[in-house]
Amino acid sequence: MTDLEARLRAVVRGDVGFDVTSRALTTMDASNYRRVPVGVVAPRDADDVAAVLAVCRERGVPVVARGGGTSIAGQATGTGVVLDFTRHMNRLVALDPEARTAVVQPGLVLDRLQEAAAPHGLRFGPDPSTHSRCTLGGMIGNNACGSHSVAWGTTADSVRELDVVTARGERLRLGRHWAGAPDGLRALAEEESARLRTGFPDLPRRISGYALDALLPERGADVARSFCGSEGTLGVLTEAVVRLVEAPRTRALAVLGYADESAAAEAAAGLLPLGPLTVEGMAADLVPSPEALPRGGAWLFVETGGESEAEARAGAEAIVRAADVVDALVVTDPAGQRALWRIREDASGTATRMPDGTEAWPGWEDCAVPPARLGAYLRDFRALMAAHGLRGTPYGHFGDGCIHVRIDFDLLTEAGVARFRRFSEELAELVVAHGGSLSGEHGDGQARAELLPKMYGAEMVGLFERVKGVWDPDDLLNPGMLVRPAPLDSGLRFSVLPREPVDVAFGYPTDGGDFPAAVRRCVGVAKCRTTSVPGPGVMCPSFRATGAEEHSTRGRARLLHEMLAGEVVTDGWRSTEVRDALDLCLSCKGCRSDCPVGVDMATYKAEFLHHHYAGRRRPAAHHSMGRLPVWLRAVARTRTAPLVNALARIRPFAWTAKRLGGIAPERELPVVAGTTFSRWWERRRGETAAAVAGGGTAGGGGIAGTGGLVVLWPDTFTEHLSPSVGQAAVRVLEAAGLRVALPPTVHLAKPPVGDGRTVALDPLTLLRGRGRVCCGLTYVSTGQLDRARAVMRRTLDLMEPVLETDAPVVVLEPSCAAALRTDVPELLHDDPRAARLAAKVLTFAETLERHAPGWRPPRLSLPVAGQTHCHQHAVLGDAADRRLREAARLTGELSGGCCGLAGNFGFEKGHYEVSVACAEEQLLPSVRDAPDGTVVLADGFSCRTQLRQLADVRGRHLAEVLAEALDENPGRDGT
Repeated sequence: MTDLEARLRAVVRGDVGFDVTSRALTTMDASNYRRVPVGVVAPRDADDVAAVLAVCRERGVPVVARGGGTSIAGQATGTGVVLDFTRHMNRLVALDPEARTAVVQPGLVLDRLQEAAAPHGLRFGPDPSTHSRCTLGGMIGNNACGSHSVAWGTTADSVRELDVVTARGERLRLGRHWAGAPDGLRALAEEESARLRTGFPDLPRRISGYALDALLPERGADVARSFCGSEGTLGVLTEAVVRLVEAPRTRALAVLGYADESAAAEAAAGLLPLGPLTVEGMAADLVPSPEALPRGGAWLFVETGGESEAEARAGAEAIVRAADVVDALVVTDPAGQRALWRIREDASGTATRMPDGTEAWPGWEDCAVPPARLGAYLRDFRALMAAHGLRGTPYGHFGDGCIHVRIDFDLLTEAGVARFRRFSEELAELVVAHGGSLSGEHGDGQARAELLPKMYGAEMVGLFERVKGVWDPDDLLNPGMLVRPAPLDSGLRFSVLPREPVDVAFGYPTDGGDFPAAVRRCVGVAKCRTTSVPGPGVMCPSFRATGAEEHSTRGRARLLHEMLAGEVVTDGWRSTEVRDALDLCLSCKGCRSDCPVGVDMATYKAEFLHHHYAGRRRPAAHHSMGRLPVWLRAVARTRTAPLVNALARIRPFAWTAKRLGGIAPERELPVVAGTTFSRWWERRRGETAAAVAGGGTAGGGGIAGTGGLVVLWPDTFTEHLSPSVGQAAVRVLEAAGLRVALPPTVHLAKPPVGDGRTVALDPLTLLRGRGRVCCGLTYVSTGQLDRARAVMRRTLDLMEPVLETDAPVVVLEPSCAAALRTDVPELLHDDPRAARLAAKVLTFAETLERHAPGWRPPRLSLPVAGQTHCHQHAVLGDAADRRLREAARLTGELSGGCCGLAGNFGFEKGHYEVSVACAEEQLLPSVRDAPDGTVVLADGFSCRTQLRQLADVRGRHLAEVLAEALDENPGRDGT
């Protein structure tokens, strides 16, 4: 333990972390920069903050305040001690609806304030796209704005008073009329009053530099306002009094289509006199699926408010009439508005990949010009990018003249970094030529501070340095930001990554097979750090359960980045810090779909475990649950399921089995089916054949349909643990007129496929033995990738005859379907058969929709509850399931999130509490709150097991629900 760490532990009541994980998690924010801290402190109160500052001042160690870590200019990183306010100082202290004010701590997430204010018809005006994870302290430090700034201004417009601790330990209460001003500030401002009156451009989004003009007497000598946007360089915020605004009762959203973003930009300023709440713009490049938007190559999102829906709609329609548009859409439905806003909010992540997959980066993320000049500025900006051979797609706050853009800078080579610098210098000059600000929202940080003389001139920047000296004479707070900055092209976070390819198992097709490029996908926007999952979303259940950064997708990506860098995490694939962070990853794959840049932590986890345990002893759970298909097939072959189930009910035997298998003692062992699905299938096929041969008919749906052929995948869970699901699926598929077959079980060159049999045409093939197809999921999730590849190749050998047909492969277990769609082709990227099999995989609902389009399910007219399987949400999609439920008149929405069992995760020792916490987030409450007679749907075996073990509720696969209805109404068959 260092002397600094020991001293901090002695005087701080909060958390002190000088360990590898704590430091690795805070080397970066959402910018291009990386700085390694010596330690991290999570203070409990202002006394802790003062104690940290005193200790660090004695030792000359810098201090950096950090909120949600979503800053894009590098100002939330530092080489000294980082103060993390999100852990303890995150409370809403008070809310006064009459005064329309709130007292907040710096670590309070904006959405929590909005939720508390909403019942009173109030809200905090500024709302950055990171509202679900950004903190009030970070917003004040950056003077954040958001989409509603045309109506409610910046954070500085919403601040009343600030409690701060200076670097020398003075506690100040900042406000108007010089309240809380440190000694020397008033005299300096009065001495330079002429410069303050003439040296700042008049812009709605002027964030760059210090807001010293707020100290002018005609502006109320507002010390609190001048502190906003100082990026933690003047003092450390410990509490704030903020102003709330009245929220409109209803809102309408007008989406206006234009030919391109320049046309949209030129139109934006003309809409401001109509009093919109927002005027946001984005181009088609950022919209993966523009079907929901009106025609056009760029759009303005213009929101209006009113006391009634009719009033809000009238305002939106007036906007449409005033706008010269290609096409327009007005939406008053709140759910429809949220869906459209998600397109805009995800742009900060979506923009990090160009349409061709090329990486793009921040750095010139939020320049602002007068709104009337935005169209001309965008044309010049496009020309400058073209001159440098760069690409980027502008979007942002068009009504305020503030543009966000990610540009495909090459930040990996010396030549690319040199071009980044030249472009930055020329763009700064272009922004100034248009009367703009280098930063219109995110602050200067390291990205722009070096270029501030181009905007303000050397004398004004010199004044900034003098002001910094008044507040922080020892240059203790966030040095290198705003004044005396580090060069904008130094400390780039990519420079520490390996230049040579890293030997990996997965193919990483969207990253060119480059594992470091896959890890670079995480740019730090931290959508994974949301404390409540929006709608059907999933990411990131372990973070919501623990609240710890290392258990977020971003935190794990940061640790992998540092593992590759080798400076903080020094033992590579053998790192225990990375292993422990990944241990609580549920492999739910939610980040694959919910992360704006498609980080796939489940795959990264499997890759890491593969290397971490190579040649080493694995945890018992990897053998007991990773090799689950082997054990269950052994039980089936020996027909010992009744014995296994009986022993599992005897406490000493069950305790011993769980202890030896690394299984959580709180868990019940699943019941193994006495008859496997395949054995039921063979018996049924034999009975059907006998009935037909005898001149009779097969009862119970025994005769296969006469329509198209489908191959039903007997996954491990359906085969051995829930054969009733497979039986139900056969019943429904045949009722829909489809012919059902199972995959071959013998390697044959060209066996028949279609009657569920495999006929040996060559006796030598029998020597190869019989086998069962398997997606390899359990091996992948435990990182046994060599074994997974062997299982997958055997499966492809068996499936070759099926690949030669037009038959789809119907997979009932969502996790197995997801594995076949993604893990198999990505792990066997050198085998073209893997991609062919993946292309054939359909869910149960997709099969009925595509291959039996004329069939109509029985109408049940029942409410449903439950949860969409996380892998289905992330990989497969549930649109077909929704349509099938609607056709069956199963009403209601399934919840989002993850059940928490997640295959082997919830069964592993040490995971039980997190598993339960995940289930309690959405799944269990939705089931408990469901009215009597509600059908509980759970297509995944894990989800059904979690429901049974934690809530004593029987969840059913959709196939079971439909089959039961068919059995009750036999006349429905084939209609």
